[in-house]
Order: sequence, then structure tokens, then C-alpha cells
Amino acid sequence: MSQSVSSSAGSTAGSSAASGQPQRHRMVDTPGGRIHLVEQGTGPLVLMVHGFPESWYSWRHQLPVIAAAGYHAVAIDVRGYGRSSKPTAQEAYGMLGHVADNVAVVKALGAESAVVVGHDWGSPIAANTALLRPDLFTAVALLSVPYSPRGAARPTDSFAGGGGGDEFYIHYFQQPGRAEAEIEPDVRSWLAGFYAGASGDAKPSADGPRFFVPPGGRLCDRFPRGPLPPWLSEEDLDFYAGEFERGGLTGPLNRYRNIDRDWADLAAWDGASITQPSLFIGGEHDGPTVWMADAIKAYPTTLPRLVSCHILDGCGHWVQQERPDEVGSLLVDWLRALPGGPGRP
Repeated sequence: MSQSVSSSAGSTAGSSAASGQPQRHRMVDTPGGRIHLVEQGTGPLVLMVHGFPESWYSWRHQLPVIAAAGYHAVAIDVRGYGRSSKPTAQEAYGMLGHVADNVAVVKALGAESAVVVGHDWGSPIAANTALLRPDLFTAVALLSVPYSPRGAARPTDSFAGGGGGDEFYIHYFQQPGRAEAEIEPDVRSWLAGFYAGASGDAKPSADGPRFFVPPGGRLCDRFPRGPLPPWLSEEDLDFYAGEFERGGLTGPLNRYRNIDRDWADLAAWDGASITQPSLFIGGEHDGPTVWMADAIKAYPTTLPRLVSCHILDGCGHWVQQERPDEVGSLLVDWLRALPGGPGRP
């Protein structure tokens, strides 16, 4: 069952008009609640999944481009974000729940199959969606966070060290309420610093490694101060801040608090490769792209049908927002080369 909602947000209205196709907001029912999505165009379904701390809006530039290329472009608010349901139980944000949401969205839209595209946390969500449901998801594109199969080490054990006396941000996020207490008093300023700190134009922190928390300190202590990065307008920041001021940060942060549960739940897929056609796009100056270089080197084994891998010069973490035209072109070229796309058997 689905419900259409007519509305628009931020700078996307101009993009919709330019594409010649309207954007539509819709709520769809899933086993875990309801998922809000924004859709544009008609044709084969392309499902886009955002990361932390973002929303469907992070795909605002790609929605009209993919729709204009002959696809049904859909960007969701992941559960816990935006207008989507926000379950109270921490375990509701496990990977299996997110995969179930993606499956339910495809079925609610009446599609027999879909291509799934993910950025940041959306990348492992997209990867596991393709891994667990190859019957439904025919191809997968991963942005910023490389695919790395489940391994032998429990994730929180891996993230507990590595920063000397500092604490890695994923470990910092594990304790319920801790990061919320830092972020929620001034969501807009915190988001501005988080986005700027992972942007391709960010200068190195003089106070220590960014995204590591100093002893007794806060994650934001090493955020850059100053103007917004050029890819993020004040209106864009207002949109993101409004979403989190209304919905809070606990749901989004609970994704991090399920990494050990995911590790247990996905034991049957230990070391598994993804066999559908795939694409990777990362930024030269992006943390995960750099930290996970070994994962990229393993792609001949882990992504045996990788079509292409692109590391964008000078780009940071927010690839589809920092380089919207380039990412849009790469996605469309890849989509058009897939079997079953517009004009292909």
C-alpha cells in the first residue's frame, strides 16, 4: 500500500522543472513502519539510499538527471530519518531491517526489480540489499564507502583502537545519548562542521586527526570553523537541520549501534562477494576511500562484475553533492550499459 504526498523542498523545485518531470513525495508501508520517498520519472527503477547525517535530499541533483535518462528515480528517507518512521528500539536499526525496507519499497512501487545505489551508510545498506536479495536487485552502485564483506573480527573490537589516545567517531557513537548530547543543543552548527570536515576542500586539523575525539572532548572540537563548503548553500543546510531538529539524532545514530548485531546476523554471508554488476565512486580526499584502500584492491574478488571504479580528484566524502554533474554522468553511463535498461535487451 502506498500514499502520495504532493510537496517540494529546497532547491529541488528548479531541478524538477528543468527535467520536465515533476517530483512526487510518497509514503509507503513496510514491515518496520513507513518509508518516505521522493520519485521522479518513469522506467526501470533506480533506488537511492542516503547515509549519515543526510536524507533523500542528498540525491537532489541526481534525481532529475536519472529521470531524464529514462528511469524511475527514487530517493528514500532511511528509517529514523526525515518523514520515515522512527522506531524506538535500538535493534530496529539493524541491517536486516534496512534491507527489508528496500524490498518493501520496490514491491510498493510495483517493480519486479531495481538497481540500488547507496552513499555513506547507504553504501553498505545497498551492498547488503544486493547480497541478500539478488533476485530483486539486479545491480548495485556504491558511493564513498567501499564494499567489504563480513570478516572474522567483531566490528567494535576493530574500531576500539587506532587513534592513540583519541577515540574513533564510530566508537564514540556507540553509547546511547552520548553523541546526542553533543549534537542536539545546536544541530545546525554541528551539521555544518561535520559536512565541512569531510569536504574535499577541508584543510587538515591542527588539533589532531579529524573524526577522532580527544580525551574528555567532543567530536566537534576538531570541526573546521568558517564558511560553508561551496557545494552546500545556507538553504541546503537549513533543510538538513530542520529534518534533524524535528526527528532527532537517535534513530540515525542507532545504525552505528547495530554493527555488532549486523556482524552476528550476517554470519552466513561471511566473506561473500556480490555477483551483480557494480560501480564504485569515491573521493580522493575522503576518509573511507583512503582507509579502505585494501577493500578496493580486493574488488576483483569481492565485486567480480565491477564495471568501473572512479576516484574523483580533489573530492571529499559527499561525492554526489560535491561533484553532482560528474556523479550524475557516471551513474547514467553505468545504468545505460546494464542489461534491461532503456533501449537495451
